Amino acid sequence: MKRLKILLTFLIFSHIVLGQITPPGTGKANTANWIALGLRQELDTVPGNGWESMTYVGFGQKSNPDNNNPFYKPAIFILNQEFYHRFHKAWQYSVALSYRRQDEYLDISPYKHATPKIEQEFRAYGRFSYLLKSSRIEFIPTFRQDLRKFYAPDFDKTSEDFQFRSRFRLQFVFHLNKNKTQKLVANSEQLFSISKMTTANQWTNFGYRESRFSFYYSLSPKALPLTLNIGYMNNLVGSKTVFDVHHFAFDIIVKNPINLVQGTKRPFK
Repeated sequence: MKRLKILLTFLIFSHIVLGQITPPGTGKANTANWIALGLRQELDTVPGNGWESMTYVGFGQKSNPDNNNPFYKPAIFILNQEFYHRFHKAWQYSVALSYRRQDEYLDISPYKHATPKIEQEFRAYGRFSYLLKSSRIEFIPTFRQDLRKFYAPDFDKTSEDFQFRSRFRLQFVFHLNKNKTQKLVANSEQLFSISKMTTANQWTNFGYRESRFSFYYSLSPKALPLTLNIGYMNNLVGSKTVFDVHHFAFDIIVKNPINLVQGTKRPFK
């Protein structure tokens, strides 16, 4: 309840991505849940073109590796700000900053908190997307590059100092009706990274780390400036020793909140 109040307070006093706010990785577990609230605001005068802002806050919980309760223990909290720019009908790029606070747990039963209990992360990333679409179907390949910096709760160094991570995603969108208020969205994303370790003062090898496969139903009622997304993500982690986590996700995105506050109506593509 306390976290929910924080989320609602942030949304009320903020002046707010395309698509869904997909779950983050949460480490070893069987199941996990992800809830997010976002504010999406067009910043240019031409709807559907130019600059957009996407602000969201979200939190996740997860099970232990030996149970299946996705609400069993806290997993992660995220505050994210991203700016998109559609500079061509088929091309879009974005830049973003993110703060993440993730609970760390031991890998052996009873899976108590590790020491330190929390890992903080500051992240900057950018992405390029190409949009291919027809009247009902969209295909969107995306490349994203992350720079991640890690800290202990007291801002001391952690075992992993920072990381460069590359992400390749293929997204398929199928609109269920002509006015495009309902759609199905499928994503396949592969993640590769290289890290600078603190203790050995050495770099790891650049290589494949994990895959994320998600499927969403999205609803944007014409009478409301909202998009509701409900979905599932399978996070397949590792290459030699592999485990997967089943994520259940729900998010709400408020569209053009500044316009709503000012009492002006504006279509949102």
